[in-house]
Amino acid sequence: MIKSRVLLAGALLATAGAANAGVTVTPTVVSDYDYRGVSQSARDPAFQLGVNYSHESGFYAGIWGSNVDFGPGDPNVEVDLFAGYTFGDSTEGIGFDVGATYYTYVGESDLNFPEIYAGLAHGPLSAKVYYSWDFGATDKSAYYLSGDGTFPIGDSGFSLLAHVGYSAGDYWDDFYGDGYFDWNVGVQKSFGNFVVALKYIDGSDLVDGPTDIFSTDTKVVASVSTTLPWASE
Repeated sequence: MIKSRVLLAGALLATAGAANAGVTVTPTVVSDYDYRGVSQSARDPAFQLGVNYSHESGFYAGIWGSNVDFGPGDPNVEVDLFAGYTFGDSTEGIGFDVGATYYTYVGESDLNFPEIYAGLAHGPLSAKVYYSWDFGATDKSAYYLSGDGTFPIGDSGFSLLAHVGYSAGDYWDDFYGDGYFDWNVGVQKSFGNFVVALKYIDGSDLVDGPTDIFSTDTKVVASVSTTLPWASE
């Protein structure tokens, strides 16, 4: 697993180095890789790395990766490809975001699946809907509704975070009998070029088993991230 993480990090950094201006690289360390209230790393820490290209026209594209733990013999690395387009002005009006993500799993390509999304934002608030016609490579559809808020506290560098999401569709009905909610609240603080966040995450209980694989138990997740290149003083 460690070798896979190193190879992933090297590949993403090489991609960034070969690109031109408009590219940012964001490494993140989290105490648990949480995806819509479900642990993707069996409640263990994860190293994540994203490379994003953005153009003044509003177009953006990139690649994002993380180690995962889906159980013995399953993939150790997830790599997502994404592209989209933003338009509007979320500061003074409404900003819009449309795009698509293709989730891939190193060594387990039969788990790969696509997802499209559309969202809007105004000030500190945003909402998004995600849809996949082949969620988890099961030929079953699923959608996810999310609402998020980031509320800066004056000039302190602190921000309050809030999120609520709802997953539903044939995938969830067939495998779990119903959709489920997830939510979290937290705080983040900027320390120079680094951002530290702490979130309390909870929601519907989906998995009740002897291991932490795909755990939906209540948890507190900490993260540290930075975005390169750093802004000059």
